[in-house]
Amino acid sequence: MALLVQGPKGTQDLLPEQTARWQLVEQVMREEASLYGYGEIRTPVFEHTELFQRSVGETTDVVQKEMYTFNDKGGRSITLRPEGTAGAVRALLEHALYNEGLPVKLYYFTSCYRYEKPQAGRLREFHQFGVEAFGSADPIADAETILLAKSIFDRLGMRGYSIEINSIGCPECRAKYHQALKEYFSASVDQLCDTCRDRLDRNPMRILDCKNPPCAEVAKGAPIMLDYLCDDCREHFEGVKGYLDDAGVKYEVNPTIVRGLDYYTRPVFEFVSNDLGSQSTFCGGGRYDGLVAEMGGKPLPALGYAIGLERVLMILQAQGIKLPVQSQCELFVAAIGEAAQKRAFGLTRRMRECSVFAQFDSCGRSLKAQMKYADKIGAKYTLVLGDDELQSGRGKLKNMETGELTEITLDEQTFASQFLAATVTAGTAGADSSI
Repeated sequence: MALLVQGPKGTQDLLPEQTARWQLVEQVMREEASLYGYGEIRTPVFEHTELFQRSVGETTDVVQKEMYTFNDKGGRSITLRPEGTAGAVRALLEHALYNEGLPVKLYYFTSCYRYEKPQAGRLREFHQFGVEAFGSADPIADAETILLAKSIFDRLGMRGYSIEINSIGCPECRAKYHQALKEYFSASVDQLCDTCRDRLDRNPMRILDCKNPPCAEVAKGAPIMLDYLCDDCREHFEGVKGYLDDAGVKYEVNPTIVRGLDYYTRPVFEFVSNDLGSQSTFCGGGRYDGLVAEMGGKPLPALGYAIGLERVLMILQAQGIKLPVQSQCELFVAAIGEAAQKRAFGLTRRMRECSVFAQFDSCGRSLKAQMKYADKIGAKYTLVLGDDELQSGRGKLKNMETGELTEITLDEQTFASQFLAATVTAGTAGADSSI
């Protein structure tokens, strides 16, 4: 019976007060993405398992340990999406979005699922805002995507974060790097976990991303990719840094960044905050020029990243950044008796047509209980309706902050105009602030 009233481990409910803050953050992300020319895409919560095996990489922790995979009733292997990029690329190819002109710029809000040990900032169901840009191989596109993320965080008022960048090269120069890693890790193979021993021949870069303490300790002295970049990759990386310098963006080169997914190439980056504890990265991504071709399309350069929404909200809370909540009741109509309740129903309906947040009692409570509820929800104005008010056709509108009473006509059309006039005069109607 307890399972019926308790969410699954690694999930959480977002209650109205929380979702109001989420919506404000999402609004900022939507608006900033639109300014940069991105359009929203929505993809299914589950895909064919092979999609993630081919895109994310069979040697990654995500594929090997963390995916929610099952067979549907038709015997097909299905996986709940562990990340958003693969589905976006699949949609790009299925609908031939590249025919509409390049670049193709997409953004999405998505829930993702990974079977991990739940902890602060890391849940089994988590949410991301992601952007994907297809069609440009120029380093200016890398810089622009980083600027988009920075513009979002700056607009939210976030402080103290850092931007870390690296280049993990292309398949050509990475082959030499892989050989160097094999030689290095082979000398300490006995200290590696079983998974990393398997990765040693197949994809030694994945060892750098292992969270097992002995593996992480060995990896500290491993060769770095920056020493093995080919001329083209080095020139591209320098180009990205140059554009960031021109834009006045501060960043750090961190040669240990490899990202946890196999599809990345060339520049990768992370936004890091000390306000998150051990899970310090709250935005990460980079270029993935080979993924579209890997999934059956024609070669098409691409890049993108994902922002962890839970982690962003944690940072804002830790920094004491208060997000303005717009949903405050402007009018509560307290009704005494059936006839008064019917009139309250009509008045609140009319106010909502005028975009005024209005409520009335639908629970048959006493006047005292109704006023207590009005106070609880923070109603700016209240109106009490009883037999006297119905007979006279007039009521007293009360400003709950000042206690001021304003006589108002109870005719639906006149009431709306008089209410709006009274609240504007008081300087409180529609009062809200936005980021």
